[in-house]
Amino acid sequence: MDKKFLYYLIKRVLLAIVTIFLVVTITFFIMNFIPGGPFLSEKSVTETTLAALNAKFGLDKPVGEQYLNYLKGAITFDFGPSMKMDGREVTDVIMEGFSTSAKLGIIAAASAIVLGLILGSLAAVFHNKLVDRIIMVVSTAFVAMPSFIVATLLLWIFCVQMKVLPANGQTAAGLILPIISLMLYPMAYIIRLTRSSMLDVLGQDYIRTAKAKGVAPSMVLFKHALRNAVTPVITYAGPMVAFILTGSLVVEKIFAVPGLGKYFVSSIINRDYTMIMGTTIFLAIIVVVMMLLSDILYKLFDPRVDLS
Repeated sequence: MDKKFLYYLIKRVLLAIVTIFLVVTITFFIMNFIPGGPFLSEKSVTETTLAALNAKFGLDKPVGEQYLNYLKGAITFDFGPSMKMDGREVTDVIMEGFSTSAKLGIIAAASAIVLGLILGSLAAVFHNKLVDRIIMVVSTAFVAMPSFIVATLLLWIFCVQMKVLPANGQTAAGLILPIISLMLYPMAYIIRLTRSSMLDVLGQDYIRTAKAKGVAPSMVLFKHALRNAVTPVITYAGPMVAFILTGSLVVEKIFAVPGLGKYFVSSIINRDYTMIMGTTIFLAIIVVVMMLLSDILYKLFDPRVDLS
């Protein structure tokens, strides 16, 4: 392995660790300094019961001591028990919900990349023609619309008006609309990235040389042009995963998908501190790791990139 690349990798890993540490710290203190508490909404809670609950979850200790205890647990992915879900371990709840969210995310991300590359390439090949204009109008519309707005529209059209798909995400058919809701924005963004990059690559000398030598148009497009034009899409892979994961929290709630979003939204409503912190930290770790991987892949796909 290249020494320069190894140095860059170590630096990025250390930066990732610092970022996660800051997320843990900021999340913890925000939760502790927000007025109110997880048990104050309970009408039947007496002062004695409230004191017992605070003692059970360590909320009666000084904030500094709470933070150190939580930091020790977070290092080993032990986020403690949920304050509102009958004492279930937060880690177990996260893993249970994430198994569904991960399936949605993987399908949505793969669909967004494949369709984005195909449509973006078509827009570049048919530059300034009708196909290009239609693709760009549609992609611009989807870039401008948040996923929860798209989800609401799809729910109203296909579930309420047309009644062709279930509104409940408990079945395979019920997952179609959540996946579409999550993939449309990243797909539209990838279309625009691919089109711009392809137009730049198609104007390069080596592409003109390949065409002059009689190389088949499909080979020029997919072997030479697309391979070099895909680099910006790789850079976007990390932010795309972040968008899909954070967007899925609301989309899953809209379609009643039994994923991580259901637990995260309900934990905010119920002021379930340990669940909110555990979910936030878990998502932050995934986002940071994906950003790190996208940087590494960027270098591997394009060795010309200067890591300094």
